[in-house]
Amino acid sequence: MQIDSRIVKRLGLALGVAGVVVAGALASRAAPVADPVYRVASDAVVGKSALRGAIDPLFDEDAMGQTRALLVMRDGKVIAERYAPGFGPETKLLSWSIAKSVTAVLVGLMVADGRLALDMPVPVAAWSQPGDPRGKITLRQLLQMRSGLDHVEDGEPVTQGDTVRMLFMGGAQDMRAYAESKPLGHPPGAVFSYSTGSSIILSDLMTRMLTSSSDPAVRRQAMQMFIDGRLKAPGNLPSLTPEYDVTGTMIGGSILHMTARDYGRFGELLRNHGRSPNGHQILPEKWVDFMRAPSPRNPAYGAHLWLNRDSSDSALMPGQAPTSLFGCVGHNGQYILISPSQRLTVVRIGMSPEKEQRAAVRGALARLMGLFPG
Repeated sequence: MQIDSRIVKRLGLALGVAGVVVAGALASRAAPVADPVYRVASDAVVGKSALRGAIDPLFDEDAMGQTRALLVMRDGKVIAERYAPGFGPETKLLSWSIAKSVTAVLVGLMVADGRLALDMPVPVAAWSQPGDPRGKITLRQLLQMRSGLDHVEDGEPVTQGDTVRMLFMGGAQDMRAYAESKPLGHPPGAVFSYSTGSSIILSDLMTRMLTSSSDPAVRRQAMQMFIDGRLKAPGNLPSLTPEYDVTGTMIGGSILHMTARDYGRFGELLRNHGRSPNGHQILPEKWVDFMRAPSPRNPAYGAHLWLNRDSSDSALMPGQAPTSLFGCVGHNGQYILISPSQRLTVVRIGMSPEKEQRAAVRGALARLMGLFPG
């Protein structure tokens, strides 16, 4: 599966990479439907009219951008869901950086297996020369976005950023090599710097723990078998679909597909401390605790997971929702919000390209969650 042929062509590269990224044309659409799904449970702790009154503003395109799917789960049960025309419960919806949280869960499974260790230097061939300071970067630092690598997440224009160059331009042929080639901008551990490249490095590391082969097909198969057997099946996430680059590296920082209900179930896995819907412990509780622990360099970030804490880099809604809230956040307004004290998981997948729209979405989601006790 080649990122340049399967994904970029589907986007319509002739429109321009920058336009594509901003427009969010990567969404997987279902066949158009005459009456979009809009269901609200009659037995929820919040009344139907109140829930609808909080959900409807999120579908105001002028204020919020396009909301494609909105899902509310309480105690693991779907109590409300609404979809935009052309989308529905069976639609696989593309997410961007929500993929990072999935990658962190997979890393946790490998740590639990003893394949990886949090505080050992990451074995990367490009960093193995004597004296190379990158050889001191640890798994913990990559997960907490403090590797020190000089990765520019967002460029101006966007085509000048490392993320677009790695995902859609010259780096797309071998994303791992692109990410690993970056020099240090800071000493490892010293500075928080959000980086899709860090997640790609983690994806390649996991693949190398599963196979020594450099054959792309073998690498893809090894990683996919691990995902299917350890997360997709036991977590009841049947629509979970990652993408891979030309070399067979999972694109662990972006470009992941699931239905809204499966995004919700993934959030529930984290809310329930790594337990599956049937109560089976598929991810160690201590690993979820680690993901939710603040990074030493950013209190609003854990290990590939956002926390509802005050910070100049905050991506959630501190002051508007419980401090225990945490979540998976994707480009231009994609959210899986998990509130343990409210026994609540809320999913919003959509496209809000303007900063004001994203602020409006966060405010509307905070008001929706504020209806619930806890």
